[in-house]
Amino acid sequence: SVHVLSPGYVNARLEKETPIFNKQRIDFAPPEKINSLVVSSNQLCMSLGKDTLLRIDLGKPDEPNQVELGRKDEAKVYKMFLDHTGSHLLIALNTSECLYLNRSVQKVRALSRWKGHLIESVGWNKFLGSETNTGPILVGTSQGQIYEAEISVSEGSLFSTNPDQYFRQVYTLEEESGPAPVCCLEIERGIEGKFFIIATTRKRLFQFVGKVPEGTEQQGFSSIFAVHADHLPSFREFPANLGFSEIAFYTPKLRSSPRSFAWMMGNGVLYGTLDYSRPDSILSDERVWVYPPDIDITVNKPISIVLTQFHFLLLLPDRVKAVCTLNGQVVFQDLFLEKFGLLTRMIKDPTVQQIWIHTEKVVFRYHVQRESRDVWKMYMNMNKFDLAKEYCKDRPECLDIVLAKEAEHCFQNKRYLDSAKCYALTQNYFEEIALKFIEAKQEEALMEFLIKKLNNLKPSEKTQTTLLTTWLTELYLNWLGILQGDPSQRNLYLDTREKFRTFLSSPKNKDCLFNNRASIYELLASHGDTEHMVYFAVIMQDYERVVAHHCQHDEYDEALNVLSRHRDEKLFYKFSPVLIQHIPKKVVDAWISMGSRLDARNLIPALVNYSQSASTQQINEAIRYMEFCVYQLEETQQAIHNYLLSLYALCRPDSLLSYLEQAGTNPNRIHYDLKYALRLCAEHGHHRACVHIYKVMELYEEAVDLALQVDVDLAKSCADLPEDDEELRKKLWLKIARHVVQEEKDVKKAMACLSSCALLKIEDVLPFFPDFVTIDHFKEAICNSLEDYNKHIEELKREMEEATQSAKRIREDIQEMRNKYGSVEPQEKCAACDFPLLNRPFYLFLCGHMFHYDCLLQAVFPNLPAYKQAKLEDLQKKLAATSQPSKSHHRPKDADTISLGKGQQSREQIKADIDDIVAAECVYCGELMIRTIDKPFIDPQKYEEEMQSWL
Repeated sequence: SVHVLSPGYVNARLEKETPIFNKQRIDFAPPEKINSLVVSSNQLCMSLGKDTLLRIDLGKPDEPNQVELGRKDEAKVYKMFLDHTGSHLLIALNTSECLYLNRSVQKVRALSRWKGHLIESVGWNKFLGSETNTGPILVGTSQGQIYEAEISVSEGSLFSTNPDQYFRQVYTLEEESGPAPVCCLEIERGIEGKFFIIATTRKRLFQFVGKVPEGTEQQGFSSIFAVHADHLPSFREFPANLGFSEIAFYTPKLRSSPRSFAWMMGNGVLYGTLDYSRPDSILSDERVWVYPPDIDITVNKPISIVLTQFHFLLLLPDRVKAVCTLNGQVVFQDLFLEKFGLLTRMIKDPTVQQIWIHTEKVVFRYHVQRESRDVWKMYMNMNKFDLAKEYCKDRPECLDIVLAKEAEHCFQNKRYLDSAKCYALTQNYFEEIALKFIEAKQEEALMEFLIKKLNNLKPSEKTQTTLLTTWLTELYLNWLGILQGDPSQRNLYLDTREKFRTFLSSPKNKDCLFNNRASIYELLASHGDTEHMVYFAVIMQDYERVVAHHCQHDEYDEALNVLSRHRDEKLFYKFSPVLIQHIPKKVVDAWISMGSRLDARNLIPALVNYSQSASTQQINEAIRYMEFCVYQLEETQQAIHNYLLSLYALCRPDSLLSYLEQAGTNPNRIHYDLKYALRLCAEHGHHRACVHIYKVMELYEEAVDLALQVDVDLAKSCADLPEDDEELRKKLWLKIARHVVQEEKDVKKAMACLSSCALLKIEDVLPFFPDFVTIDHFKEAICNSLEDYNKHIEELKREMEEATQSAKRIREDIQEMRNKYGSVEPQEKCAACDFPLLNRPFYLFLCGHMFHYDCLLQAVFPNLPAYKQAKLEDLQKKLAATSQPSKSHHRPKDADTISLGKGQQSREQIKADIDDIVAAECVYCGELMIRTIDKPFIDPQKYEEEMQSWL
């Protein structure tokens, strides 16, 4: 089997071994026995012996402050009370007196107005109290009276006046036997200005509720007690009696009001939460923890109680018990050794959540560490799964256990959908959970489980994703099939169908569904669900399948709508042959709307099949699209034009000729196949179209021959086309003339041919006439011809005379050139070397420039073409070969003249050839100078050498 998800927290240690309540003995040896100890805001005050008070700032434990009470009598400290700021300390003496000490001073002051009352409890004002003023506070006495008081320390001279501003009684607490000591007092503020005052006696817990108008809080709480002057306030009473009681509160961080309470009294501990929205009593979710058998209130009764977030701690004479407030179980017990003495008191610093315990000679401190570590387990066992998950959300191994337990709980209570949602979040084996739902025949819950599991998979888990996706598809199809057959389940069917479609179109599942679309199609086909097959194909953009489905069910308009909407060229090519058979006009409209995106060549097969079996009216649709391609899209593909020609030839002969004429007569700009068009037109007998094509092909004889079968005027228009070939034009016109004479036997029309073509003469046409024709019909033509001949003869004579005169003038010019000469002065110099000219053979040009023979040769040779350079070198070699070997420079003239006649002639000829090359033109005035204008004065290859020569 495939494990979609296997457990991920095998052998995980759920908790560390560190205890929640970690005890620490304070390294402190008191010089005298400890009578009382109070702590608040990290300020610790301790009464030692009879007359000593020790104050320690726990932030600076090495700097204790000792204050002497200064009492000479036998008075002892009965109780001490420290406010929430750690600034105001009240010291109750067993002589019914009360002392006051402010944190900022060293001297203790007696509160004179308080004298005569044994103070049992103080309710501090947390809302108006400051370091110098307590604000209105409540004081409880051993006689049951509740007094309202205020203590203030002036900033100028601290004790210039009495610190107690006032001390007035506001109420008396009673039990069934009369007034009872006020064991505890607590003042809390609710919503909308409402105040709650909790006061306890040994057996009763009273609640005073009332509003203090905004802005009058400084006036105290007498108005609240006044409401209950005539009747008792609401209270809770228990029969047993410890001789005292104590109430503890827990205030979470960042909150000013307590959230829960625990009241230690004779029958046990009453604990619960505080709900400030209630009108009369803020106590809520109350429960009583009854003392177990090992706590006997006559022998080892509890001494103190402290409340934390999830536990309350009871102080017994020799041990501490911690009880969980969630389930009432004792989760911790710490036994103290006898050598430390009996435990005296336990208190908690509400600001830093530290617990202090002391005997007469030892002080202990408890640190609360990760108190909520096992809370999730308790909530889980209480089936409070939301709270359990809240307390283990950062611990996945615990969260998995809670989810598994919640899932099992829901399953047992037949809440299968909720069970599936929880199971999907666990690390339990996938197969076990799936089989569980299958055995319970809960397909809907199984689907919910699979969906949640699918959503939790990672992108890399492709195999698991494929498995779940395919399985869910099968389950949805089964469920839809069942619901579809039940009319009463119509709404559920529609809801399930919407869920299935949402599943198919989910972006998260898109890649998986696309990669496995073949399997999904097979499932849809096996269930015969064509509706969802089409829906799925659209999602997958498999429009080919959608169009094919519509075509199979003769839904041709729907198929065309899909094609038009998605504008896929390939699908148009594939399905057009089918669609055009049934909705030709709409198909052509769709093609036209696609414009140039469609290649019309790929649509021709569909049109060919359609046009072969269709009527003329239907063929018009094919012509309409081909005309759109040719005239609107300006298509140049030969196949398109050829097909349009074939349709014209078949159904629209008139449009055929106009199309051919519009295409023009330039073969390079014609897009149809001329030979194919000629054959097509010939097959269908469209002679005028054939004549036009012959003209385009420049087959003028064939054009004239065919035109003569149709219309002589058409033949005449063809005969004039070869403008550059007079012989061919004459031949074509002779064909027309022969046709007119021999076939139509119309002499007048034949004479009209002579006037239409200037190339034809009467003598060209006469052989076509029969012998019996009289001369009268073409007498005028013969006369005109003779006149033309006479004019031509006269023109020839004139041209001959002009030629004779020109020849005469040329001979005169030649003779004049032979006698032309130039004079050279003795001091003339060569234009190239600037040496005297007459020293060596030279050339004189008509422009006046004069060059030595060798200077001219040197200037001309580099600029001659290669073949002339080669010829010049050859002529020079021949000239050197014909030179007479002679050492004498003064050879007689006769000897030079009478030498080898044939050789001398050859030598003169060679010189003439050399002159033709070298002296053809002046090197400074001729074309040679013009051709060398872009050449640099210094050869680039010799530039460096030339530059060095100038340095």
